[in-house]
Amino acid sequence: MGLMGRARLPENSGLVIDGCNGIHMMFMRFPIDAVFVDKKGVVLRTYERLRPWIGIVPLVWRADKVAELPVGTVRRHAIKPGDQLLVA
Repeated sequence: MGLMGRARLPENSGLVIDGCNGIHMMFMRFPIDAVFVDKKGVVLRTYERLRPWIGIVPLVWRADKVAELPVGTVRRHAIKPGDQLLVA
């Protein structure tokens, strides 16, 4: 289900979905950034400002997880392919 149907993403938080290599924005009420990682947590692909209802990410090859994050997170932290995503 991810963030579908929620009114917002709490500040300074995100959602990691395990076993996920693609997402859609149907039933979403707000935009997000998405970071796809492989089984070792290496960033494969980032998407910024996915729009509610119309945003879609086709399958990301080798992705094992996705982090759904507040808009601006990818840019603010300069997240790019090859980086390591650590979940605390």
